[in-house]
Amino acid sequence: MLHSNDSEPSTIPLNLTLTLAALVVIVAGMRVGSSLLVPLLLALFIAVVCTAPVEWLHRLGLSRRLAVWLTLVVIGVFLSLLGLLLVNSFDTFVDALPGIEQKLYQYYLGLLDGLAGMGLAIDTDRLADLLDAEQLGNWIPAVLGEVGNMMMQSIVVALLVMFLLFETLNFRDKLSRALVNPAPSLRRFSEFSLTLKRYLAVKTLISLVTGAFIWVACKLVGVEFPLLWAVLAFALNYIPNIGSAIAALPPVMLLLVSPEGGLFEALILSAAYLGINFVMGNLVEPRVMGKALGLSTFVAFLSLVVWGWIFGAAGMLLSVVLTMTLKIALDSHPETRWIAHLLGPGDGAPIDQADRPPSKREEE
Repeated sequence: MLHSNDSEPSTIPLNLTLTLAALVVIVAGMRVGSSLLVPLLLALFIAVVCTAPVEWLHRLGLSRRLAVWLTLVVIGVFLSLLGLLLVNSFDTFVDALPGIEQKLYQYYLGLLDGLAGMGLAIDTDRLADLLDAEQLGNWIPAVLGEVGNMMMQSIVVALLVMFLLFETLNFRDKLSRALVNPAPSLRRFSEFSLTLKRYLAVKTLISLVTGAFIWVACKLVGVEFPLLWAVLAFALNYIPNIGSAIAALPPVMLLLVSPEGGLFEALILSAAYLGINFVMGNLVEPRVMGKALGLSTFVAFLSLVVWGWIFGAAGMLLSVVLTMTLKIALDSHPETRWIAHLLGPGDGAPIDQADRPPSKREEE
């Protein structure tokens, strides 16, 4: 009996060491296989969002297979039209880029001359050679190459989404036949999929509304290529903390150097970005999603660093979505629910409701 009590605490460091070792192996594997995992994760999240219209069409009387086909056709037509508009805007932006670079170059030299006139020892000729406009334009072929690679990845993601949507038609039947006692697993899986679907749908809708408001703001202020900046704001809205700042930088800089713009117009556009992201991110999103589906500020920023290190730029884009998926999965099982509480903001469900699933908690 004494031997059992003495050996029981010794298993805790052993289990912790094994857990950390397994975590290191998993993270290293994800980083090595990021080129395969990133399209698969993107397709999985898009498929989860697409299941909402599929279920809605099925409730209207359509078969699930026909609902999947109709959803894919509507989304494909919408994305094709959006893609054509984006390609046109991007071509126009690339054509105007040399003039924009030359104006930025002139502003920069003027700033350096002003600093030198104040007595600061700055070699303007040396810095001008380092920031030559022709050298700055060398990154355009690299950007175009990345755009081509992104188009190929988009085709792969689209095919994966199509196959995943058809796979969901009989997934529950497969899972029930594969498990000995499927009822608890199916209940937890249903809770997980429902919460994840809700989170992704609300996050995507809020990002769409944010992009629409950014488009309106860019049109009103008079900045060029408003559709391009709206899509950029939609995509970067998934990145916590710094996404909105990155999305605001190109249009604000463009408006600052454009003939019809200036410092006052750039400040107005910056205030519009700040106001839209503050209202949507701090007022609308917590109220619509509920506090139970939130993350603490530290966890959100840490997820940005960790997932960005593992998957690169795509990991930064999906950081909150991936962390929320992990949190929802942990919250759907009683034995790991305490970890989900640690990832949350700490002001979600009351103590007497903490062990209830997030979709059944009161969101006040």
